[in-house]
Amino acid sequence: MSSHRTDIRLANEAWESLMTAHARLSSDFSARPIWGEASMREYDVLYTLVKRGEAMRLCDLQEEVLLSQPALSRMVDRLATRGLVLRMPDPEDGRAKLIEISEEGARVQREVGRAHGRDIGQAMRALSPEELRELQRLTEKLVAARSA
Repeated sequence: MSSHRTDIRLANEAWESLMTAHARLSSDFSARPIWGEASMREYDVLYTLVKRGEAMRLCDLQEEVLLSQPALSRMVDRLATRGLVLRMPDPEDGRAKLIEISEEGARVQREVGRAHGRDIGQAMRALSPEELRELQRLTEKLVAARSA
């Protein structure tokens, strides 16, 4: 076998392993009783807004979360109706809206985030601190290569 085929096979096996780990851990996390005030996907949107620390256009928010544009738009509508995010006109483009987390949304994100953070910490105990740093380095390298 050529090394190119081996590299493709290995790349696919590594990708499958990464996706399997993600799917199983996500399933475990979603089964936890912490999602009363926000679903996992809603939490992801709230977390992204908190992490960014500023209002975001919907298209920029979509780049950070794993939702299609129509699904994200509907979710933002629901979050706004519940008072967890605020929508405001974009001063640079009157057709666009900026999405910002509200005080209530930040509260929900903090409360759910504490519990979710503990769950993540528990799941990641399978790895040593050195392995966690290596995992972080490798995943950041994949993201950086995508941007290059």
